[in-house]
Amino acid sequence: MKAFILFTILVFNLSPLLATEPAKAELHKRFESSMKNVRLRGHFTVSGKDRPPAQETYEIQNVQKLGDGDLWIFTARVMYGGKDVILPMPLPVKWVGEVPVITMQNLAIPGLGTFSAHVVLDGDKYAGTWAHGKVGGHMYGSIEKIKK
Repeated sequence: MKAFILFTILVFNLSPLLATEPAKAELHKRFESSMKNVRLRGHFTVSGKDRPPAQETYEIQNVQKLGDGDLWIFTARVMYGGKDVILPMPLPVKWVGEVPVITMQNLAIPGLGTFSAHVVLDGDKYAGTWAHGKVGGHMYGSIEKIKK
């Protein structure tokens, strides 16, 4: 009887903790859906420069999980440094609970250069840090569906 009571107490105390975290497959499905045809529109700063934040825009056509690790293929339109290109980019995505974080370190993007970034995608907002060589700063803004 004591074992039954102890078991019941444990189940009722632990079940809310166990039930609140969705399975990885569900997180991945939601992420793919939320990142289909979206625009990240916001601003970036350059550390050490006394100027207001500049505007930035990224358009993500879709994201797809690549294998069992942390890599995702982001098919995105990148407008940077006078260039406007659509590229498939393999980017690591880590999870903090249910929140995805793009985390890349010295990733060479063909035609654009080598970048590092750590960007939290939180619902309809994004924020993080970026670096391109010795230049870097902060980035932040909103995530919106592209109306076709």
